Formats: sequence, C-alpha cells, structure tokens
Amino acid sequence: MRSSLRLSTGLRAARASVCNSSTCLCPRTSAPALTLQRNLLYKPFHTTPSSLSKRRGDDMPPDNSHRTSFSELDVLGSVPVPSTSVDVCMHDGFGLNSGITIRGDGALLVNGEAFAWRPWEASGRKRLVNDKGQFELPEEAFGLFDVLWPRPDLLIIGVGKHNLPLSPRTREHVSRLGMRVEMLDTRNAAAQFNLLATERGVSEVAAALIPIGWEEGSGVVS
Repeated sequence: MRSSLRLSTGLRAARASVCNSSTCLCPRTSAPALTLQRNLLYKPFHTTPSSLSKRRGDDMPPDNSHRTSFSELDVLGSVPVPSTSVDVCMHDGFGLNSGITIRGDGALLVNGEAFAWRPWEASGRKRLVNDKGQFELPEEAFGLFDVLWPRPDLLIIGVGKHNLPLSPRTREHVSRLGMRVEMLDTRNAAAQFNLLATERGVSEVAAALIPIGWEEGSGVVS
C-alpha cells in the first residue's frame, strides 16, 4: 500500500533500492524511506533482498552469547514473511530477513521499511527511563509517524533486555497518533512483530526496538 506523505522541514524523501543511493527514485520500491538531514534520528535501510547482499552472519562477532535467533519460527507455514522480519536479536543490533544488519542503533520497522532508530538523540542524553522507572521518550522520537499516512494500527515497542511500563506521557502521544501500543522486552517484541506483520501485513503493524545491550547513561554497549 502506498503511503501519502507530507514532509516537514528538515526531512527529505528517498526510495530504497539496490543501488544504495539515498536519492535514487527507483520504481521497484513502493514506500518512501525518510531521513533527517542533520542529527539523524532515523537512518533508512534497503529492505529489498539483493543477490549482492552479504549473507547474514558474515559480519557478526564470534561471540554468540547475546544473540537470539528467530529463523526457525514458522507458525504460519508457507506464508512468506516480510523482508523487515527480525531474524536475529544481537546485543548491539538486529539482523533482518532481507539480509540487512543494524548495529549500534535501535530499529524502527514500519510499512515494509527499516530505519536505524536513535530515540536517545531526541532528548540529548542517553536515557530512556524516567525517574519513576517508566519507559519515556520525547515526541520527536516518533516524528516519522507525524508524516506517515495511513499509520499502522499497532506499534510494538521493545524496550531492551527487560520489559518496562510505558509512561502515561508517551502512551498519550502514541494514542494521539492513532496507534495502539504494546510493550515487551526486545526479544519478545521482535517475535511478536514477526508473527503479526506476517499475519496482518506490514502496513498494520510497526515495531520500535531498542537493542538488548542498551544501558542507561551509557548507550548501546557492544
């Protein structure tokens, strides 16, 4: 489904393609990927599988103790999974079904596109938890959804290694965007996104995932 987008100041549209150019308007893609020109909160990735892509695992560290694999999850039989499905949760990132690897950042998976997500940059400090122990993000962290229409019905947030409650302030903002929200630890959030995005489609379900190696005040620790 094509999304009709109105871009705000500081944003530009680019279509992802196998040419690895952020300004390419290759007609093979169906949805625009959005980037901030400066102080990136979002970094687009090409999610169309390519024969030139590296095999997943070629650039992964030898230490597998912090990786969780979802490649054997097959609850829908022969139904093809989206290219943005999460194959691997690593300590400092994610491996997607398309062969894309996101390292050192969170992942925002929306409408069939993948973005490196840095919500901690919106607040200018490396903290995602408020003084009450609740997961709380400034509104700018969800700025991508301000220019996306139609929006997904459900946003699944993976908050890291352990689950946390969502602050009323952030819940209210997501609700104003017209989305329901589900909070899970990142491993379970990735598995839930894989299931629902395959079953209902990527236009209905989005995921915002924090790496399981996230540490408050320090960031993503490798």
